[in-house]
Amino acid sequence: MITKFKKVDNTRRLVLVVDDEKVNRDMLGYILHKDYEVIYAENGKEALKVIKEKRQMLSLVLLDLLMPEMDGFTLLEQLKKDVQLRTIPVIVLTSEKPAEIKSLELGAADFITKPYDVPKVILARVRRIVELSEDKMMIKDTERDALTGLYNKQFFFKYAQHIDKYYKEKRMDCLVLNIDHFHLLNELYGRQFGDKVLKLVAENIKNYLVDIYGISCRVEADTFYLYCEHQEDYNPLIEQLMNGISAEIKSPKIHVRMGVYNRDDQKLGNERKFDQAKLACDRIRENFSTSIAFYDMELHRSMIYSERLINDIHEAVEQNQFMVYYQPVYSVTGTKPELKSAEALVRWKHPELGMLNPESFIPLFENNGLIQLVDYYVWEKAAKQVHSWKEKFGVQLPVSVNVSRIDIHDSGLKEKLLSILKENGLTTESLYLELTESAYGDNVEKHIRVVQELRDCGFKVEMDDFGSGYSSLNMLSRLPIDVLKLDMEFVSKIHKDAKSYRLVEIIMDIAGYLDVPVIAEGVEVEEQLKLVKKVGCKYVQGFYFSKPVPPSEFECLLQ
Repeated sequence: MITKFKKVDNTRRLVLVVDDEKVNRDMLGYILHKDYEVIYAENGKEALKVIKEKRQMLSLVLLDLLMPEMDGFTLLEQLKKDVQLRTIPVIVLTSEKPAEIKSLELGAADFITKPYDVPKVILARVRRIVELSEDKMMIKDTERDALTGLYNKQFFFKYAQHIDKYYKEKRMDCLVLNIDHFHLLNELYGRQFGDKVLKLVAENIKNYLVDIYGISCRVEADTFYLYCEHQEDYNPLIEQLMNGISAEIKSPKIHVRMGVYNRDDQKLGNERKFDQAKLACDRIRENFSTSIAFYDMELHRSMIYSERLINDIHEAVEQNQFMVYYQPVYSVTGTKPELKSAEALVRWKHPELGMLNPESFIPLFENNGLIQLVDYYVWEKAAKQVHSWKEKFGVQLPVSVNVSRIDIHDSGLKEKLLSILKENGLTTESLYLELTESAYGDNVEKHIRVVQELRDCGFKVEMDDFGSGYSSLNMLSRLPIDVLKLDMEFVSKIHKDAKSYRLVEIIMDIAGYLDVPVIAEGVEVEEQLKLVKKVGCKYVQGFYFSKPVPPSEFECLLQ
């Protein structure tokens, strides 16, 4: 039978006294009742039931060791096995020294010696253990991610440092896990669904680390770090994650990818190792045919190369190392092609690395935001070139310049463009603004609003690489555009198979419905030119007429 001193007051800390002798229970209750809410149990069996019921409120257990049905040692063993109960501090009540040692080994926080003849000492010990336990729980709360229960990043790296210091013989790997398109899961199915996925990933990571030595944390919304003993094969972890998620969530299909840094390099710090594991993880973004990527020498060389370009970009802008080439766009509606405009394309004449094609640096700068420097540079050079040709040849040939997704987020975009035009005595008809189709995929409403403001100023907006992005037909009808530029991948196959030709026909039908002209990019041979003209395309750009050339060569076309 369980007795209580009085009704539980939730405003005071709750203490459970477990003793089979009533006189001992009453004595401890009398000592503690002014400072604590006290409840009782007569043996270990009753106590275990109370502890499970009150575990959220219980601050301390005072436990006698020698009792019928279930003694104190057995209860300590039961508590130690339970992850949720082992954190409740226990002070054992005994008069035997050997029992004190054994109970401490089983997880007891302290002991009180019988008989209870010094109440102040008992109160002091109880107060100290309760406060220590609460401090420990507060520290534990701050070191854990609230949603998943994994470590946060700060404590994760502290523990990793501890492992390296005291377990030098262990070879440890750095793993980075990421959920593909996690932001879409939140948008499509709600935050609650996204949280459920994160919890499932965390739970399966914990299960995986039961069998091998390691720690884990959640770094960002959908990114997890694992620091664990080296394994030859991490496919079981990926399978466990996928299966664990699939068992709870039937649809949609969740894809988890992993980057691994498993090189035994003692000189490199852990944070740097995880940066490189993340680099490997990012390398297989959008690649659903594989789930694991390892940091290797090829990736190392690529990273060093990228770092070199990032470090050199400011100097490149200052020293005019970026060169703007121009590729002509022709109207092909008449018997003879007519030059209508040009596209500005950037190259980098690096003093040590030589001439760099845009594919080697544009994606890199788009990812880290430095593309704005390149874009602004090209806008200025293109505007000056249009002005120069106007003065020299008496014609104002419009030039298309790229506007990156990062530029759209610049609140001063419109003012910068207008200022460049004003400095060169040009109008908005001189620069066409090119955006890729996929650029509209992120924060569509904002992009539409910004682009519409640019059109309201008189700028013409072209959608570049149409057909390679993710725009739905419904969204396409809302996009403020003046020209569609047909992706060259379609044009390159138009004369080789009927499907590609039919796709181009469909795109031309869409453009006709939207009442916007189409520029076919990448026309290289006469057969392609004939077919794009056949489907109704009026404007053509490609090697058939001219590759991108420097301004001096382009002037031959103007003459």
